[in-house]
Amino acid sequence: MNAMKYAVAASLIATAPLAAAQQLSIATGGTGGVYYPLGGGLAEMINSHIEGASAVAEVTGASVENMGLVWRGDSDLAFALADTVYQAYNGTGDFEGRQLDNIRALASVYPNAVQLVTLADSGVESLEDLRGKRVSVGAPGSGTELNARALLEANGITYDDFTPQRLNFNETADAIRDGDIDAGFWSVGPPTSSILNLATTRDIRLVGLSEEEVANAREAEPVFAPYDLRAGLYEGMDEAVQTIGIPNVLAVSSEMDEELAYQITKMLFEQTDELIAVHPAANDTTVEFSIDSTPVPFHDGALRYYEEIGAEVQDHQRP
Repeated sequence: MNAMKYAVAASLIATAPLAAAQQLSIATGGTGGVYYPLGGGLAEMINSHIEGASAVAEVTGASVENMGLVWRGDSDLAFALADTVYQAYNGTGDFEGRQLDNIRALASVYPNAVQLVTLADSGVESLEDLRGKRVSVGAPGSGTELNARALLEANGITYDDFTPQRLNFNETADAIRDGDIDAGFWSVGPPTSSILNLATTRDIRLVGLSEEEVANAREAEPVFAPYDLRAGLYEGMDEAVQTIGIPNVLAVSSEMDEELAYQITKMLFEQTDELIAVHPAANDTTVEFSIDSTPVPFHDGALRYYEEIGAEVQDHQRP
């Protein structure tokens, strides 16, 4: 009898850590961007659809910080820009000398668009017009800052050519509204709340990129893709504006349980309507977009889902 009691106690002890391991943390970004609401939506979906798992979305400093959180095991899932994920996995760029080789993707969820915003009467109508101006390049270490720097440098403009301010989305919108800066960069899924709010209080302009500027950016940063911000996206925006986009990747560690990774990937693509209800950026959450865009290997569990439905995974997407 005692032996049986011992066996039961031992089995309870054995299962306790597993239960704890299913408390999932989702690393997102600031509250003014898209990662945070999408992460909250994803957490709700996990709580509803994946038995034995619960999830919570955490506010973070976004892409670069999120890679470290997943690598260390402090977060289980994280949203990050494709270029940041690519650099982390390969040990290049901001991750020179600190390769995070356990980074894997479940999916690419939607593209970010680089959005350069100014007041309509500012006189800033092109990248070249930023010279000598006060410009927010995004929060320190954010994907926005990486993208802004890459776009500018590919087109011959460095931080020495203007006065850079490292502000998050809400701070950038406030500073443009108050006249403290001349223009600001966002790299985020459009439409984003901080620009929507700014457009209701001020007449704004979205600054477009020329074909040549897009080509220069893509040559410097292969994960960039041409992207059109549609007319009417923000108040007062009468015509489409050409820019560049970067996929957003839902990243995990290679150590995530294979079955859990499979279940989350399957849920993401088969219950997408629930994510679209949270944020319209999820209209781009498709298997096709994911297979076309993801720059690093998929987790084994995600691969199982893609192969099950007959998607043609690219060679670089296999571990």
